Amino acid sequence: MEEKGTMEEKGKGDERWTAAVTNLTEMSSNLESLQKLLLKKAVFVDEETFARASLTSDQARTIKVLQQRVETLERELDAAITAAAHARTEKRRAEASQKAAELRAQEVTRELENTTKVFELHMEELRAKQEEIAKRDNDIKLLESIIQTLGGKESHS
Repeated sequence: MEEKGTMEEKGKGDERWTAAVTNLTEMSSNLESLQKLLLKKAVFVDEETFARASLTSDQARTIKVLQQRVETLERELDAAITAAAHARTEKRRAEASQKAAELRAQEVTRELENTTKVFELHMEELRAKQEEIAKRDNDIKLLESIIQTLGGKESHS
């Protein structure tokens, strides 16, 4: 952000410098023209005519300065409109990225829930098989003890 600020300040400084140089060049040209005019055609006018001419000249300078200010403001407005459009575009991109991330998070959550359900089903199956194995193991032990008991009786007889 600081770089952008300094770039804008530099751009405004360059604009002002260019405007100042332009004004000086115009003033120099005007002075030369006035000097030539005075040397060729020195005209003496009464104070009222001189005052009106001075007022007109001041007004012309003021108009020129205001025109330059209007042009500068128009350029600044155009830049602001462009920046706003860019910001809106970036905002839409960010919102779309956020929406995509939210959808992906929902998808991953569903996958995780499904995996958890499958895992629970497998655990239930394993428990059931373990119980079945334990029951058969008990049955085998019972049969072994019956066989030993019967085997012991036969050897005694």
